[in-house]
Amino acid sequence: MMNTKVYKAVHDLAEQLMEAANRNDRKRFELLFSRLKAICEENENTSKDHPVQWETLADFTEELEEAITTYEKALQKSVAINNKDHMSSVAYSMATLQIELGQKNEAIKNLKNAKVSANKIEDKALKAEIHDLLESLIEEEG
Repeated sequence: MMNTKVYKAVHDLAEQLMEAANRNDRKRFELLFSRLKAICEENENTSKDHPVQWETLADFTEELEEAITTYEKALQKSVAINNKDHMSSVAYSMATLQIELGQKNEAIKNLKNAKVSANKIEDKALKAEIHDLLESLIEEEG
């Protein structure tokens, strides 16, 4: 279970980051991003550490390689608490970036893992996205 105070802070920062991005307010975006990163680092390896904060940080990380590294951290934390919803969404997000970077084999591996995790979740839309993207990559190879 995620700490309510941390969840609210991360959620509020995510909304503000989206707002800043939509307004092309670079200065505000960078300030908010640094706040989010500070929350993640402060909570790391404490009882307040949770995959949501790391997944959110990765979502707003502009450097793709760095975002993948942050998603990997979120995935490890999701696996540690056996949270199938986060395992699925993080692996899916990581795969989409890996595709952008031409890392097709890594993307397929993450999508296969996401598909296994997604068997235990209720989010039908995410299940379908994982399935469709995995099938399209496999078809390209075939």
